Amino acid sequence: MAQNSEIVEVLNDLILINNDRIEGYKKASDETDASDTDLKSLFSNLADHSRQNVSELTTEVNALGGEPATGTMVSGKIYRAWMDIKSAFTSENRQTALENSEFGEDAAQKAYESALKSDALTPDLRSLITKQKATLRSGHDTVKRLRDAEKVH
Repeated sequence: MAQNSEIVEVLNDLILINNDRIEGYKKASDETDASDTDLKSLFSNLADHSRQNVSELTTEVNALGGEPATGTMVSGKIYRAWMDIKSAFTSENRQTALENSEFGEDAAQKAYESALKSDALTPDLRSLITKQKATLRSGHDTVKRLRDAEKVH
């Protein structure tokens, strides 16, 4: 059972990171200018990816007899507070939203890399986490591409 509890802890950390992403993108979408429909759509899609990840991870935690995590990480709350402060001092809302999103995406990638270092993962869980990390990486790359395009303007 000790191995199960280690696996549950790893999966719960990923649930919390995905919950942070959902909250972060909800906030980013709310603060994005209505004319930036492409960003609103992107933020919505990225949040949906995390909702799917949470659903899959929750299923695995339950199957292991664990209690799925709820809420967000403290660091995520600190990150969102920092985002509030930063956006209050900038006039380039689109650029800032993309920069903050990339910051969050980098954190998510690090969390997934850390999870994959766990020796306790079964091959099936390692495969699931690798798949989710790739989906998140795709979102990261899209955000980075848009952010870089904004710098040119």
